[in-house]
Amino acid sequence: MFKQYNKKHPSIMRISLLVGMLSTHSVFAEIAVIVNTSNSSTLDKTSIERIFMGKMKKFSNGLVALPLNAAKSMNSRDEFNKAVIGRSSSQVNAFWSKLVFTGKGNMPRELSSDAEIISTISSNQGAIGYIDSGSITGDVKVIAKF
Repeated sequence: MFKQYNKKHPSIMRISLLVGMLSTHSVFAEIAVIVNTSNSSTLDKTSIERIFMGKMKKFSNGLVALPLNAAKSMNSRDEFNKAVIGRSSSQVNAFWSKLVFTGKGNMPRELSSDAEIISTISSNQGAIGYIDSGSITGDVKVIAKF
């Protein structure tokens, strides 16, 4: 009727649990929010969120803010949206679609790589973006990490 349990072989239950844990575990990279090296502004998490949601247009020093998003296919975008904005990428996209459609805002410019984000920020005083912290170079200034 019932098979004898063999302690030498891992049970199906343990294997299933291990596979489930591995498949749902994702690696979260630390996200660095960066600005031009000459930008003397300091920003807290709320201010960064407000810039990327179009609610704050200038840095504390009066410089016009130019927010730069990572491409939709990049993990850093999802991580930034969760950690800083507090919403999923689809929720952020829906928010911006509504603003753009009603003419009340323009979505932040989208760049395809950390290198492109760094290059754009290093040549634009008011630019602000985010990258994987492993991609940081001396060409930009880190103002926050999440």
